[in-house]
Amino acid sequence: MNQSSDSLKPCALLWDESFLWGLTAFEALKAAGLPFDLVRSEDIRVNKLRDYSMIFVPGGWASNKRKALGEEGMQKIRSFVDDGGSYLGFCGGAGLATLDGIGLLNISRVPTKDRVPSFSGRTRFSLCKHSIWNDLSEGIEPVFNVWWPSQFSISDPTINILATYEEALPDSFSSDLNIGDVKKYHGGWEALEHSYRINLDPSRLIGQPALVEGRYGKGKVVLSLIHFDTPDDANGKIVLINLWKYLSGSEALNRRNKEVRKIATEQPRILGEIMTTAEDLISFGERNFLWFWRNRLMLQWKRGIRGLEYCTLYVMIKAAADFSENIPLGDPFFRNRVLAIKNMLLPFKEKSEKLLLIERMALQDGQRITYEKSDDPQMLRLRSELFSTSKSYGGSFKELLDKIDDLTFYLLGLSGE
Repeated sequence: MNQSSDSLKPCALLWDESFLWGLTAFEALKAAGLPFDLVRSEDIRVNKLRDYSMIFVPGGWASNKRKALGEEGMQKIRSFVDDGGSYLGFCGGAGLATLDGIGLLNISRVPTKDRVPSFSGRTRFSLCKHSIWNDLSEGIEPVFNVWWPSQFSISDPTINILATYEEALPDSFSSDLNIGDVKKYHGGWEALEHSYRINLDPSRLIGQPALVEGRYGKGKVVLSLIHFDTPDDANGKIVLINLWKYLSGSEALNRRNKEVRKIATEQPRILGEIMTTAEDLISFGERNFLWFWRNRLMLQWKRGIRGLEYCTLYVMIKAAADFSENIPLGDPFFRNRVLAIKNMLLPFKEKSEKLLLIERMALQDGQRITYEKSDDPQMLRLRSELFSTSKSYGGSFKELLDKIDDLTFYLLGLSGE
């Protein structure tokens, strides 16, 4: 790095293609009082990382993050870490740094067919001695959250494994199955795996690496499948603070948002209409028994439904509404973006509700549907139009989400964070 360590800012948080996970990270870091700046791929391509001690990449589709960065952006990150910068990646951000992505560590990811691909929730872990676990009380179990993680495949003995999976807690889920309920009343996972045609048994994860550390050139690389940024996670907050100390040398501090002018009356009315539309869409899924809230930011949905997408859409819109007070009076960026979002959201909601009802009836009839498979041509047509045929984000959903993402990034930047 070109500057002395004393003159560097602590952390750059890469926003692009993070969406829901960018918001959970933003909220968690803010709650912990940790210093960071939001950056985008274009900032990295013009060498903005030289001003920072570390880069933090939240969850999200690693493949989409690669596309956003481009080869030039990925090379800038390699050079940054090689020159002594630190890299922290959670979930998709961890996947970005493996051999499947930028290649900061000699780690690959287990093929999807061999994973437990739909596991989520609170889990007990076995921890190896390291400063990032400091301040965790001996009386507190090492319980943290994971949200549909990939799995590491490691053969390099230089990789330091800092945490491995132990037991899934009863309130966690595998696909749409509650772990505690299955253990108590069903007695086993074999028949369920045959029915769902995927690995479901969380015991398959026991002993698997969940948090690893290695070196790339002069820099530290920490990759985590654990979401220490889960909302209201006291254990996770402690680890986040320790990670900042370890990777950037910075401490938690109290920060105040800068004062901003209030927005004009017409603009919050438009945003309020958008928020109501998003709330109505979530309520539609709730009253049709397709999903419910697991925490303030996370839905649990029936298998075969694109629940994460609807959850992401709602949470991003809510974040924009929550931070709308940061808009200066008469800002044309705000008005134009909000009107564009409103015009796209209304037809998206109508088509989504039609699709969701078709999907509910198919499930009611005992049909097996996944995000990509169905025997119903109307369902397939609507899915392709709304989401594309890819498991990662696409279709009109991605076009709408990108507009909401731009607005949210703008508003969070004005918040002074």
